Amino acid sequence: MLSPTSDYETSSPNTFYFNQSGPTEFVFWLLTISPKIQALLFSFFLLLYMMIICSTTAIIWATYTHTSLQTPMYFFLSSLSFVEICYTTTSVPLMLSNILRARKPIPLAGCATHMFFFGTLGSTDCFLMTVMAYDRYVAICHPLQYTLIMTPQLCTQMVAGSLGLAVFLSLPLTSLIFTLPFCGCFLEINHFFCDVPPVLNLACADILVPRAVLYVISTIVLTVPFLLICISYVFITITILRIPSAEGRQRAFSTCSSHLTVVLLQYGCGGLVYFRPPSSTPADEDWHLALVYTFVTPLLNPIIYTLRNKDVKNALKKVISKKAASENL
Repeated sequence: MLSPTSDYETSSPNTFYFNQSGPTEFVFWLLTISPKIQALLFSFFLLLYMMIICSTTAIIWATYTHTSLQTPMYFFLSSLSFVEICYTTTSVPLMLSNILRARKPIPLAGCATHMFFFGTLGSTDCFLMTVMAYDRYVAICHPLQYTLIMTPQLCTQMVAGSLGLAVFLSLPLTSLIFTLPFCGCFLEINHFFCDVPPVLNLACADILVPRAVLYVISTIVLTVPFLLICISYVFITITILRIPSAEGRQRAFSTCSSHLTVVLLQYGCGGLVYFRPPSSTPADEDWHLALVYTFVTPLLNPIIYTLRNKDVKNALKKVISKKAASENL
């Protein structure tokens, strides 16, 4: 771990004291102290962030401007894209700011707010993936009843329910964590944002109950949706194997494998962070895994879910062509 700047006096590896009578604030772990590497990391992560924003925005734009994409499947995709824009925006700008403005403190209330929004949006992301698996189950296993089951009202309710359940789970967990006492005024978080495990480890009180609550909520957010996705795909696989056309089976399996790839990345990394025993691996591995579900998964989602889809690519081409034609007039 890198040493703190000279403005802080250290009494423990994770605690920095500046003024004992002041309010509690957090500082984030430095990725590097080299200005050249800082500039390189800043440029790299900024490029990834802009790619995520542009690709997900393109999906939303195409969905709402092209009538052929205004179906339940693409409604869920556009909802997922919007959530991931918000999801990455809660953490990446903070990370970029920390790279250039080393050890900029964040107040207790700011860290709590950030944790709440990150937890809410991350949970919503997981629930929406489950909703999308159900949508594919209905489309493949019950194609004749698809339009009767997946009504616009149900689709809206499922997206709203995903967000509502995420808020319901994130708010009490965040409140519980930030009612714990924190010893010292400046505490170092071994992470690049206010995630639950590293902040919880800084509390100077018994964290058995908060950690148990974290496991219960993680089970609801990660394990239960993952099992539901697996069950959906068992039925989907059985139905696909009954398709007589080899081309039809290949197309269906391609769609399933794409979705499952993102699911395994998202749930696998989340499970390693939130279900892992506290002393099983070094703490700095948390932020290595967090880089995957903060950058890699949101970047892969538009490519895997939609940009490989001919309908979406054709819609984007038409929208861009119309935009270019209108500007030339």
